[in-house]
Amino acid sequence: MTGTDLADALAEVPDRHGVAAQARHRPDRVALVFGELRLTYAEVDRAANAWARVLAERGVGPDRRLGIALPNRPEWMLAALGAARLGAEVVPIPHGATPEERAYFETDGAVGFCCDERNLAATVADVAASPDGPLPDAADDYVVLRAYTSGTTGRPKAVVRPAFPRAALMLGVVRYFESYGLAGVDEVNLTASPLHHLAGFSGPHSAWLLGHTCVLMARYDPAEALRLIAAERVTYWVCAPIHLYRLMRLPAASRAAADVSSIRRVLHGSAPCPVELKREVMRFFPPGTVWETYGGTETMGTVITPEEWERKPGSVGRPARGSVIKILDTEGNELPPGEPGLVYIGSEWGRGFRYGGPEDLTESVYRGDLATLGDVGYLDEDGYLFLVDRAKDVVITGGANVYPAEVETVLARHPGVAEVAVVGVPDPEYGELVTAVVVPEPDVPPEALVTDVDRFCRAHLVAYKCPRRYELVDELPRDPMGKVRKRELRDRLAGA
Repeated sequence: MTGTDLADALAEVPDRHGVAAQARHRPDRVALVFGELRLTYAEVDRAANAWARVLAERGVGPDRRLGIALPNRPEWMLAALGAARLGAEVVPIPHGATPEERAYFETDGAVGFCCDERNLAATVADVAASPDGPLPDAADDYVVLRAYTSGTTGRPKAVVRPAFPRAALMLGVVRYFESYGLAGVDEVNLTASPLHHLAGFSGPHSAWLLGHTCVLMARYDPAEALRLIAAERVTYWVCAPIHLYRLMRLPAASRAAADVSSIRRVLHGSAPCPVELKREVMRFFPPGTVWETYGGTETMGTVITPEEWERKPGSVGRPARGSVIKILDTEGNELPPGEPGLVYIGSEWGRGFRYGGPEDLTESVYRGDLATLGDVGYLDEDGYLFLVDRAKDVVITGGANVYPAEVETVLARHPGVAEVAVVGVPDPEYGELVTAVVVPEPDVPPEALVTDVDRFCRAHLVAYKCPRRYELVDELPRDPMGKVRKRELRDRLAGA
């Protein structure tokens, strides 16, 4: 594409894409389905303007962000869209985060106002009373997230992207969905993941940019998901392997009676998908519909079609459009096909992100313009990526990332805990279970310790980060330098 072609495409974006554009061209098209509620694009457009006015009164703007700590509900997306029209960013905060966790997100994210269940009713009342009409000087309808990921520091890190024009970001979403054959205006999205996760948020956000209908679930229930797919004629679903696992565990009669004929794409990612589970899923949905992606909050990586996966079972695919994948050794040398090393992801446009905070945090994951998410893998002769292991200790449970250092920091504060190590143990439902291996303090009764430690953990961390399994041991295995041998712990627990 020439510079002139790109300029022409960018100039057309605000008139063709986004809620405001849909409200002008297709006002009666259903934008959102949530239980019995159905909102058209005209209604969403008016609501977004009202939210923007109220949020502006509460201090939200280009220099002060909006925090959102809500469960899945329409107000999450309406508030986010209102913030976007003010030129503000959004800080997604896990629903159920403890006051300690919330305070960190709000401070680090320069939050001007945090919308949560404590102030939602009053805020909605003000929104309902807000004057109707267009919002002067509204920014484009692309919601910029200050998304967070974590690492060995135990504290979430903000993923900061270059300040591209919002029209360019919108065009990027359009082209991304074009690569999946989903850029038309008559698609219907199903969103079952939490909106504070990037994968959950991207469903309704992308749908609204493209003029699709989004069917939003308050929480995931596999039987209800099948009912909605049939009733709303859902055409695509962005999900994690845990959603697919639970779907395949429904009674055979329920699955046999399900109508999934409207599905054109099932896009799964966020965590590794076992080969046998994927085969089962591919038999259930219409042929050619189950696609897989690999990447992270920081960057997109690969994509694989079902036809490719049949030829390369276990692979996560080849570089997505605009991405570059290389396998490097610890010295930064590129490795030949078949030889495992750290997976590095790049973009043809250069560095695509940095972390908030000290610059060395960002530099620690980059080699030139290539960044690693800490995964170990190899490329085969045809350029398909296979993941082998993770260099980082991240536990992926139900598609959500849990970082052991953060959990260990909390558990170590309990007076009955002498030492603790947190690892992920393979689990057929969750992918991995967050597991805490605890050395009790002397003379602490083990019978009550686990219950007390779990209660303590849940008071300081959101529920999905808390261990689902506890093991009490006399000592932790360590190497000569005193570092806990986590791989040994994982292997031991996996065989228990």
